[in-house]
Amino acid sequence: MLAKVLSAALVGLDAHPVEVEVDIGGGLPQFAVVGLPDATVRESRDRVRAALKNSGFSFPVKKITVNLAPAGLKKEGSGLDLPIALGILVAEEVLPPEALRDRVLVGELSLDGRIKPVVGALSIGLAFRRTHQLVLPEENAAEAAVVEGVAAHPVRTLPEAVEFLSGRSAITPVEVDRQALLVAPSLSEDDFAEVIGQEHAKRALEIAAAGGHNVLMVGPPGSGKTMLARRLPSILPAMEPEEAIETTRVHSVAGLLGAGHPLVTTRPFRAPHHSVSDAGLVGGGAVPRPGEVSLAHHGVLFLDEIPLFKRHVLEGLRQPLEDGTVVLTRASGSLRYPARVMLVAAMNPCPCGYYGDSTKECRCAPNQIRMYRTRLSGPLMDRLDIQVMVPSVPIRELGRDGTREASARIRERVAEARKRQAIRYRKDTIFSNAQLKPRHLKKFCALDTADRDLLERAIGTLGLSARAYGRILRVARTIADLAGSERIQAFHLAEAIQYRSLDRRGSDWS
Repeated sequence: MLAKVLSAALVGLDAHPVEVEVDIGGGLPQFAVVGLPDATVRESRDRVRAALKNSGFSFPVKKITVNLAPAGLKKEGSGLDLPIALGILVAEEVLPPEALRDRVLVGELSLDGRIKPVVGALSIGLAFRRTHQLVLPEENAAEAAVVEGVAAHPVRTLPEAVEFLSGRSAITPVEVDRQALLVAPSLSEDDFAEVIGQEHAKRALEIAAAGGHNVLMVGPPGSGKTMLARRLPSILPAMEPEEAIETTRVHSVAGLLGAGHPLVTTRPFRAPHHSVSDAGLVGGGAVPRPGEVSLAHHGVLFLDEIPLFKRHVLEGLRQPLEDGTVVLTRASGSLRYPARVMLVAAMNPCPCGYYGDSTKECRCAPNQIRMYRTRLSGPLMDRLDIQVMVPSVPIRELGRDGTREASARIRERVAEARKRQAIRYRKDTIFSNAQLKPRHLKKFCALDTADRDLLERAIGTLGLSARAYGRILRVARTIADLAGSERIQAFHLAEAIQYRSLDRRGSDWS
């Protein structure tokens, strides 16, 4: 008898329908899986056989052929175990064929018949919402149910799934209060009130958060660069529902969703080590997976000691930072992962870290300093909208008591600036000043003659590139938004220009 079961396979972030066809006929005993399966899918034969036997079902000693259609789509992962097992039971007339109609089944089988969780449940929910019911592992049900219009039935064991599908028992679909998850996200324990001094750097990070700008911090060891970066998520605005869904999809496909956390509601903070490979940072591998830049989608990607990263790894960030997406091209096709991140980079001014520091003498030769700084290419520097020095904090200030502004207060200003941007760009499919394209600059960053002359003189004096011209305008637009001004004024431009001082002609970074 021939049985057909509907399931799903992941290709990148997207779930595609897969029809599992099971044919049981005469001939020598054989279990063949065709339809472009990977090694994990081929190994399902042994898992399905043991799970059926250990769950009290008989395994047919016949010729079994499993076809995964469409045959041209590569099938990966263990989520096809459950539909293959149930397809065998339908072909053996243990289950009626109509029991599986309008249902999508996904799950990995343990040898004792337990159903283990799979990755990408949220993407599967998005692919089949309002069209099919889902039957999937208990651990994945809440994740799929986050999508509006999805009926996700959780199952724990193979016999439980058979009882439910045969109509002998009922399983209530999981319900998730999406609004409650978004309204009360867990906030960061790190707070800007804990940072002593560094008011200039705090101001730069506030501007970066308000406009979604990339930041480079340069300073000696112990000046607080990492401390500042780790507190940046605490002043970012709360995630919108669409942002939470997009971020959760990436984490779900990567298998990083924690138990009991069906939706990512706090902005990610990713800080990979400088030994990371290009596939680890940007994405890729033999089986393409999202990299750190995609895992930080709608959040912060922090690269500490950025000159120590391999140059070709850093250059791989140029396109994602510009376009907000990562495109991985393979012989079998292209995959696209989202990568709308705030890049925060930190580095020392020289190899020893103390060039220009008033507390400790630098031991580096001029050639060493030049070689160290040139590890960060000019095109990548251009993409860092804000460049700020973070000097050492005098020891006498560390012991002083005083009231410092908390993250919650800064976050209110940032959120207000983001609201202005959302209203201004509601017809232009952009959400922050950092996303402004050249065609938008003329419309939203118009300058009068005096202000334009000021900017052009600064660009010529500092020796900045044409890309830096646009970066200054974007940052000035954000400074004006924080000040509640619809027009960019001269002092907004002046503050924005100072955040490009590190790549000015003849700069000594001191």
